[in-house]
Amino acid sequence: MAAERWLFWHRRDLRLADNLGLAAAARATPAVTGVFVLDPAILQARAPGGIPGDLPAVAPARLWFLQESLQELAEAWRAAGSRLLVLQGDPEQLLPRAAAALGAAVVAWNRDVEPFARERDRRVARALQADGRKVLAGWDQLLVEPEALSTGAGDPYRVYGPYWRSWRRRLEQLEALGSAASGGLDPLAAPSSLIDCDPAQLAGLPVETLEPTAATPNWLPHDFAGSDLCPCRPGEAAAQQQLAAFCTGGRSAPLLAYDEGRNIPGEAGTSALSAALKFGTLSPRQAWAAAQDARHTVAALGGAQEALASIQVWEQELAWREFYQQALFHFPELAEGPYRPQWRAFPWENDPSRFAAWREGLTGMPIIDAAMRQLNASGWMHNRCRMVVASFLVKDLICDWRWGEAAFMALLVDGDLAANNGGWQWSASSGMDPKPLRIFNPATQASKFDAEARYIRQWLPELKHVSNRDLLSGEIAPLERRGYPAPLVNHKTQQARFKALYTGLRG
Repeated sequence: MAAERWLFWHRRDLRLADNLGLAAAARATPAVTGVFVLDPAILQARAPGGIPGDLPAVAPARLWFLQESLQELAEAWRAAGSRLLVLQGDPEQLLPRAAAALGAAVVAWNRDVEPFARERDRRVARALQADGRKVLAGWDQLLVEPEALSTGAGDPYRVYGPYWRSWRRRLEQLEALGSAASGGLDPLAAPSSLIDCDPAQLAGLPVETLEPTAATPNWLPHDFAGSDLCPCRPGEAAAQQQLAAFCTGGRSAPLLAYDEGRNIPGEAGTSALSAALKFGTLSPRQAWAAAQDARHTVAALGGAQEALASIQVWEQELAWREFYQQALFHFPELAEGPYRPQWRAFPWENDPSRFAAWREGLTGMPIIDAAMRQLNASGWMHNRCRMVVASFLVKDLICDWRWGEAAFMALLVDGDLAANNGGWQWSASSGMDPKPLRIFNPATQASKFDAEARYIRQWLPELKHVSNRDLLSGEIAPLERRGYPAPLVNHKTQQARFKALYTGLRG
């Protein structure tokens, strides 16, 4: 008797190893076929109206990362004995018809926190069930699912500190369960010895199957030209290599110096795994397991407190990722506006010319412009710089934070709605934050974290001749600028102006 056919729908889990939904499907039957749907509703979306520049909602850098990752994923499916179907269209229409063509009794996938995805998944599930198919959907992209944690009053967490403590306690409980197949945290191996569908059945597919291979150029068109500059590398194999490079190597592992290294934009002190976690070429359990292995290594080497502190800081960054995801899950309105309702009435100045200068790296403040040049060229920006440029747009240029949020999503290779929205609301003081007003001085930030101006010179080569002191302060003599713009604003003046507007808002 032939094994029952299942479809596994990939979305934010572009890997075979430690993919909980795929593992559940493979345990039920070896006859599993992968499918990925290129949805025009996502790929062709634009930023909300009113934001200058007609920005795309999906960055070219993310299309590049997606294309490369799907190519590798398709090869992994072939090596495992089956195949990945890449279809283009509306998943609500395509998945029931694909399941019918292949005779699939069940369609499985991993759940998402984003409002659009959750509503789409409900529609797809209804369409499949109306056609007599079963649906299996569970959590994979988080170490702790969003419904699992709540305050003593039974409410979702709105403050990171208590969330982190509760999240860490929950992980200790999960670690005791062992394998992820049993609800624990130990990563699962990739499925193998799968059974492919009958190739004749592919003729019944509702649309043509795209071939995600390097030999088929432009199957997912994009105009991203910064792949050589981007530190995030697409594909499951590259994610594992980057994770190993970050976490292993004994005392020289970058993770063991992360507490300090993560703040220096001119050095490679971060993991550069943000895109891998966003697209799921790496699972959070794999990241967590690598951190725990590093803990054991440190203990074997004598347990240096600085190294253990760095590991915990990286663990806390993983928790920040999940804090923002559970926030978006419980408060989907965050995708549209501020968490703090009074911010809906903030009198933004919203000067389109200043916004354009900020986007292009032409504000006249070197640390700001270096960071925005890095983003435009590479599709990625150092996290310390993300906070600094966000504060500058909102609190120096007095532009609506949602403009910056959309600009980042139009450029970032790791653009993730929950993390990007959470970060911008944190910087704007409009989100879930017990300290509502925070203003970064760009000159102070540059002096503290780029003291030798290496980062600034890397991305502003026209200013290589300028002294460190002037690069950090932004006070560059006119003759020294050589075409580089004068500062758009004075930070001290704008800080006072923003505080006055904020005081009026609170009143």
